[in-house]
Amino acid sequence: MAAIGSAIGLGNLWRFPMVAYENGGGAFLIPYIVALLTAGVPLMILEYALGQKYQKSSPGSLREVKPGFEMIGWWALGIGASISFYYAVIMGWCWDYLIYSFTQPWGDAPEAFFHSVLRLSSGPGEVGGISWPVLAGLAATWISIYWIIKKGVLRVGKVVMITVPLPVLLTLFILIRGLTLPGALEGIRYYLTPDFSALLSGKTWLQAYAQVFFSLSLGFGILTAYASYLPKRSDITNNAFITSFADAGFAFFAGFAVFSILGYLAQAQGVPVGEVVTGGPSLAFVVYPTAISLMPAAPLIAAMFFITLLTLGIDSAFSIVEGVVSGVRDKWRISQNGAAAGFCTFGFLVGVVYTTGSGLYWLDIVDHWMNNYGLVVIGFLECIAIGWFFGTKKLRAYINEVSDFRIGWWWDLFIKWLTPLALGWALVANIVEELSVPYEGYPTWALLVGGWGVVAVIIILAGVLTGLPWLEKKEGE
Repeated sequence: MAAIGSAIGLGNLWRFPMVAYENGGGAFLIPYIVALLTAGVPLMILEYALGQKYQKSSPGSLREVKPGFEMIGWWALGIGASISFYYAVIMGWCWDYLIYSFTQPWGDAPEAFFHSVLRLSSGPGEVGGISWPVLAGLAATWISIYWIIKKGVLRVGKVVMITVPLPVLLTLFILIRGLTLPGALEGIRYYLTPDFSALLSGKTWLQAYAQVFFSLSLGFGILTAYASYLPKRSDITNNAFITSFADAGFAFFAGFAVFSILGYLAQAQGVPVGEVVTGGPSLAFVVYPTAISLMPAAPLIAAMFFITLLTLGIDSAFSIVEGVVSGVRDKWRISQNGAAAGFCTFGFLVGVVYTTGSGLYWLDIVDHWMNNYGLVVIGFLECIAIGWFFGTKKLRAYINEVSDFRIGWWWDLFIKWLTPLALGWALVANIVEELSVPYEGYPTWALLVGGWGVVAVIIILAGVLTGLPWLEKKEGE
């Protein structure tokens, strides 16, 4: 349940539908399913197996494979930490809008209101002032994360029994309400209409792999950490398949809820559906408030929508932090409570950057690099580590020993050859495209700082942490 909660997050409700639309609509399901089967499921089995077999976090498990591979684990946790810093800010927006939903102060200008809440500046170079409502929401998020993980998996287990099924039920309610609105079917038709020409773009395929990695929590070190808490005889393959397909199913399902509302909004405004479809933050904090304002019982529906976002986001947020905390706790003799308090405090301080007027721009840049490069590279390196140095047959033997559903030679083929080749091709194709057209037209210095600069810092820190002493805990400690 915790792994499903980590997988099903904000990315399912706004990122998947938008990525699908921008990359061929219904045709995007082809690269998405290919990415799920060639990378998602095989790598989830791999990460589950490493954590369960060695009963350690990602750096510790990869260190057991080969000491130098500990760096890959720290790199994964560094990427996860970087994502958590801005993910918590997005949840801060959700806290603010949950309060705003009762009075709906955005009126007829939700985009201007959203920008005023963020105190949005003219670009990444103009820092501007701090948005105090966003800062308060950020503090509420980190306090919630700390409260959930400070006592370890016992409290996590109780929390996910509520926060996993609740957003599914709330999304179902939103879908039912959306389908009763005029224009809903036109929105869904727009969501599913295929544009097969998009399949010729390397960007589309990398977006599919990036979506699978981000949504399934692959490459964060989360799944390895969660699996390390399981008994060594727990089933691996069933857990991996259930988590993967539950996440993919919810993402596809959420798309219907999103586009039924967009179809209604398009008809109400007298514009084509394509003119109201925008990026993730705008979808949740501009398009949805606009549509909800036009509905009966708008305050109730608005509150339910932002509660849905919060319950979706909190599982993913605390799972990322738990992955980092488990790595720190394994590396040094630090208590769960101490590691959680230290990281949550640090995360809050870093997150202040995203509460400034330029925060939305930096969030967009860092998010692009972490998802489209960082997570995919980690998956590639994990395949190399297991496929070429540890041996897939050796790990597969352990997986089959504890699982009801036995995996065969196909898993070896994917981990050793097909998955790294697919990830490598998608990365190279997208880098070529990235160099020819700067991302979203941002200035080069901003892309170097927020993109390649952040990646470089993570790699350096991963190398430093790998070289620091490893204090193994003795049996019974």
